[in-house]
Order: sequence, then C-alpha cells, then structure tokens
Amino acid sequence: METVTDKFLRYISFETTSDENSTTHPSSLKELDLSRQLVKEMLAMGIADASLDENGYVMGTIPSNMDREVPVLGFIAHVDTSPDASGKDIKPQFIRDYDGTDIPLKGVPGLALRVKEFPEMLDYKGQTLITTDGTTLLGADDKAGVAEILTAAEYLLTHPEVKHGTIKIGFTPDEEIGCGVDFFDVQKFGADYAYTMDGGAIGELEYENFNAAGAKIHIQGCNIHPGSAKDKMVNAILVGMELARLLPPAERPEHTVGYEGFFHLTGFQGTVEEATMSYIIRDHDRARFEKRKLQMEAAVAYINNMYGDIVTLDLRDQYYNMREQVEPHYHIIEKAIRAMEMAGIKPKIQPIRGGTDGARLSYMGLPCPNLFAGGHNFHGKLEFVPVESMEKAVEVIKNLIFLYAA
Repeated sequence: METVTDKFLRYISFETTSDENSTTHPSSLKELDLSRQLVKEMLAMGIADASLDENGYVMGTIPSNMDREVPVLGFIAHVDTSPDASGKDIKPQFIRDYDGTDIPLKGVPGLALRVKEFPEMLDYKGQTLITTDGTTLLGADDKAGVAEILTAAEYLLTHPEVKHGTIKIGFTPDEEIGCGVDFFDVQKFGADYAYTMDGGAIGELEYENFNAAGAKIHIQGCNIHPGSAKDKMVNAILVGMELARLLPPAERPEHTVGYEGFFHLTGFQGTVEEATMSYIIRDHDRARFEKRKLQMEAAVAYINNMYGDIVTLDLRDQYYNMREQVEPHYHIIEKAIRAMEMAGIKPKIQPIRGGTDGARLSYMGLPCPNLFAGGHNFHGKLEFVPVESMEKAVEVIKNLIFLYAA
C-alpha cells in the first residue's frame, strides 16, 4: 500500500492552476488531467462507482459493511491550485530530520524559509518537511487533502474487517477561484455530513469562515494629449488611486487578524484611458459584511459624483459564514475533536480567514466543517508541509469513520 507521501508527490506533478478569468467550468482543462488520474486510482483500489462528470467533479462511494444504518459520511478536497503562483513543474525539496534552522530554497538564490519569519517551523523539529524549490508553490493546498482522503480510503478497502458506514468521496475543481461547488450535486453525492480536508497546520478545525464578496471596478478615463489636457484629461489610473484611498487603510489584510475583516485590492490594471480594479471583501460578521459592501458602493458613488459617472461596479456575494449552518449539527464538531484527540492531537478551533468549498456546501444542505491538511504558507513559493502532519490527517479521517460507525 502506498504512503500518503507517495500519493502527494504524484498529485503535485500535475499542473492544475485554476484560471480566475475563465468562463468555463472547470476553469482550466489541466485540472481534468489530475481528476482523470484520481478516477483511475479509485477504480483500481475498488471504488466501483468512481466517476468524473462534465463539470469536473470526481465522486465515488465505499459501501457500508455494517448490518445497521449509520450516517453517510463524506470527505472532500479540491484538485486545483491557486493562480497566485505557478503550479507548473513543481520540484519539491525534502528536509529530513529538520534541525530547526532556516531552509534555503535552492531554485532561487537568497530565498529561504526563515525561522524568524515563520517561528512555527520550530514545531516540526525532527520531522520531515516537504518544501518548494522557490520557483513554484507546492500544492499542499489541497493535494495534501486529496492524498489523505485516498490513503484512508485505500486502508478501508484493504482492511475489510474494519467496520464502517457508507463513505462518500468528492474532489472538486476551481475552489481557489471561488467556483468549487458551483455545479456540485449534493443530492447525488448523498452524504449526511461531510468534512473538507482543506485546512492548514495540524490540529486546525474550522466551522466559521468569512462572508465573502468580490468587486470588479471599471474606470473610463479621458485621454487627451498632455500638451492640451488642462480641464479635459481624466487619468483613469489616478482615479483608481483616489478610489482606493476612500477605503479605510487600516482594514487591509496586512493589518488584520482573527475576526477582523478587510478590503483587499487584488488587481489593478490601467492606462490613462481606462483602468480596472479587483477587490475581495471579507468579514465574519454578517452585519459588518453588509456594511463593507455599502462602503464600497459609497466610494464608487463619490467618485462618480466628482467625475461624472465614469466608474462601474460589479459587486457580487461569493459565500457566507458556515457557522449558522453547522452549529445546529454540533455533534460533527464534537466528533472531529474526539478524532483528533484519539490521534494525540490538540484541536485548534479557529475561524477561517478565507473560505472553503464546505462553506457553500453547508448552505446547500450538507453541513461541512474544515479539517487540517497539514500545510503552511499556502498560495506561494514559501509553502511547506510536514510529512507527519499528512500522516496524522489520515489517522483523523480513519478515526472519524470509526466514530460514525460506533
């Protein structure tokens, strides 16, 4: 039987970067290459109904081997990686028996994982860390989750003496661009409860996430030759800068933590003639979230009042805080806590400063908190994952399966 590390290394060899500018689903055909591989592996290990649908969703079932009914349990991860950094030709580094010092990333001279910047590295002294070489992200978000789920599945299928209820497995595309469950068929999936394996450090357990919206702003300037521009030119770049200054500077991601929300400028492209800006808006509290959207609309209205309706705003909700959907089923949190304790892990219950597929699935009728996959520093070249954390995640999945069958 393969180890979780074996599977993880194979999965990160597939380039699966999602494309936020695409209008297709999945957003990138490259994602399907890994999804087809997963179906092939699932069929080979005995998941007879493993399939890939036209929207890029992989689903499969491990039937119950019990003589009574227990809840149908699902495990979900996503195959895509973030467009924030390259996911092509990933060259992982293995740091065995990590000694607690800085780790050079050999693909980029001078780039390193520095303990001063990431003191949590010291939690993993003596363990094996997998890092990038500094030229790409690693892909532990969320190929570690994919590998953990299939490693646990393979264990069940090779140990028929282990009693378990029906287990549903799902792998989604495009989670990183907020479209991971746009076409996910909850009824077809058929689980009563599910867990996404999409969290960070070992022990993380999350059932609160941001309320989220995305804003796309277009600014139509007026480009006049600078020699005759007086009282005529409207520089779209400068207008965009003015708009950005209308939003509170202390409420940007680099100044916030915990339950504090933010406005995040994620893209700015422009010329004098026209400019575009992209924002994400986040807050755990629904009332404050709605207020932030009003602040964005007010900023645009102010600019339009000054310059004459040159700005258009496309503001759309993306997902909501799953807490109100999960708390009525709090036993799924209690079981996750117990599953971690059985594995010798101290649970770290915290809000997600982001979102997961599970947030939207919870609002679609499938309560779905988020468990750790083990990685750190997602979406960038400083990403790393301890092998032992992935192994513990597999143990937690197995413990959850045992607890639901008890």
